[in-house]
Amino acid sequence: MNVPFVDLKAQYATIKGEVLPAIHEVLENAAYVLGKPVSDFEASFAARHDLKFLYALGSGTDGNHMALWVLGIGPGDEVIIPANTFIATAWGATLCGATPVFVDCDPVSYNLDPSKVEEKITPRTKAIVAVHLYGMPADMDALSAIARKHGIWLVEDCAQAHLADYKGKPVGNFGITSCFSFYPGKNLGAYGEGGAVATNDPKLARQLKMIRDHGSEVKYHHEILGHNYRMEGIQGAVLGVKMKYIEGWTEARRSVAQRYGQLLKGLPEFVLPVESPGTRHVYHLYVVRTPHRDKLQKHLQERGVSTGLHYPVPLHLQKAFQHLGYRKGDFPSAEMAADQVLSLPIYPELTAEQLEYVVESIQGFFD
Repeated sequence: MNVPFVDLKAQYATIKGEVLPAIHEVLENAAYVLGKPVSDFEASFAARHDLKFLYALGSGTDGNHMALWVLGIGPGDEVIIPANTFIATAWGATLCGATPVFVDCDPVSYNLDPSKVEEKITPRTKAIVAVHLYGMPADMDALSAIARKHGIWLVEDCAQAHLADYKGKPVGNFGITSCFSFYPGKNLGAYGEGGAVATNDPKLARQLKMIRDHGSEVKYHHEILGHNYRMEGIQGAVLGVKMKYIEGWTEARRSVAQRYGQLLKGLPEFVLPVESPGTRHVYHLYVVRTPHRDKLQKHLQERGVSTGLHYPVPLHLQKAFQHLGYRKGDFPSAEMAADQVLSLPIYPELTAEQLEYVVESIQGFFD
């Protein structure tokens, strides 16, 4: 049996009858950039996350940049970034001309470890970026308290956490700004690149809207520095259709995760993901950990089961950041995760037969 890591074709087959007419309407109306499909999607997604202002963008990386840019962060400033995350989180700081300052992850949740944050704060620190990694909300109470204590901004990277909750409140509402990704493989994915930036602050909202569109509210009148970070109409149309299904797809992911947990518990040297108390984990990824990761991955591949590595090189050891002077051993939890974590197939269309085959293959490896 072949079990893909993610099956976007299977999802497309279930909504093809709605997606194609939505795309056709964009083409018929020549609404190629922004337009009603995008604004309708913005309103729907913002409402689901209790956000007052949300602007759809060309990519999640655009959101990483804009969430810091609008705060005035620039050269000479420092931004706290998890060492264990996708590199786009750090690009938000570097694109502003600021310096990313990496911090280790919690060895259980894999999210930014609040107990390690304060020792990295200096007079140059302007923001902490909390990533809700793999779909699991970060410890927002602790990080919010640290940000308030030091008078610095808290920003949320929600790229992997659509519909995730922290103590009954949707992610995106704890920081002064937040950003999302709609890359195709995300829980809510476009048919190409896509992202969003959000805030509940009216002043920042106006600036974000202008930054997205060349620093302009009125065409050819540019009030502030900006960029072209606008979403395409086709992506807005696709995401608008998918919004009808995201709740059901999220619950399906959670069901798959629960079943994995039931069937895989008790294996030796095999750590399952956790769902912290008071959180709603949306399982963008189902990440297990074992010191036998590479051999297990090879075993699964031989049996037709595709897996993923998120992430095999922590940010402080990336060549792009070698000028910052970090060394192996600086962040042991992030480095342990890089060496030992493995992402199993998880998506709403994963069948019971496929899931059981994955489980049997893992059990067979340890047997």
